Amino acid sequence: MIFVGEGALLRRAVTHAATRGHPVDLVCSADPLDAAAADAPHLAAADVNAHADALARACTDGIVWSLNNRRIFREPLLRTDGLRILNIHNGLLPRHRGLPSVAVLFALLNGDTEYGATVHEVDAGIDTGPVLAEHRFPIGPEDRFHQVMLRGIRACHALFEQTLPAVAAGTAHPVRAAAVGPSAYYGLRTLDRLGSYRDHPAYARATDLGPFAAHAPELTRALLPAASHSEPAPSRPPAGHRHPRAAGAHEDEQVAFEGDAVTSGEEQRARRLEGVAVVGLQVVHQHRPGDRGGSVGYESHTEMLPRSHRPPA
Repeated sequence: MIFVGEGALLRRAVTHAATRGHPVDLVCSADPLDAAAADAPHLAAADVNAHADALARACTDGIVWSLNNRRIFREPLLRTDGLRILNIHNGLLPRHRGLPSVAVLFALLNGDTEYGATVHEVDAGIDTGPVLAEHRFPIGPEDRFHQVMLRGIRACHALFEQTLPAVAAGTAHPVRAAAVGPSAYYGLRTLDRLGSYRDHPAYARATDLGPFAAHAPELTRALLPAASHSEPAPSRPPAGHRHPRAAGAHEDEQVAFEGDAVTSGEEQRARRLEGVAVVGLQVVHQHRPGDRGGSVGYESHTEMLPRSHRPPA
């Protein structure tokens, strides 16, 4: 199976699959450490769709997992014979399609009483494929953004672990179409409406990003009009930085955050390694810019090395 995405949610899924004896044929992400636990080949590609043939050749069981992944799958990858692409989505479908960060914010503003995670087949739409399973949890009347987001991340990982055996065995089938029920899509343009909610009674809870503030630049930018324009936008903290515990967080929520995925201290320290990514005979050297300013960018060049080469431990 192949894994596409980023962050700790991806790494934990790769680790879980490998320790359960499932083949991890390739990991597609920005960081080669995402593949380290499975000692698997790694593909650092800005657009995974451009490597449809390589993915088809690499995949031994026809399963492609998408976790914490902002890439949109398109043709020719979608119509590649023998590949079944499954996405673990942070949100209930079709009510919470789109970016989880935006979906959580508006779930609180809209008074939704439950949230969760969904595993679904990927089609040509965005979060519109048939649903295999979901994990629901209630939203309390005092719940804040960072609490619901964290529970959604945990629900994603739990759902992956629950569905992996059936997916690997070929017995996981859709239980319903994703279009069943109220549908809404939450993208960057949805944030243009945020100003009209300034006086909403749930606004303070919905915009309490907590530790996620440094890792949801789309939300921090949208919230800037309500803040002082003289203050710079939050930047990504250095590796290993731990945020103060946000109001209302449980003891076990004192963790570092990265993107939409929770990262343990050990995993955060491991990310400091400047690694190399191996794809068959190709090794891609990654160079991180000194100042990422809240976003991740990479420059790369390639050279040919023997297949036996692996990144140093």
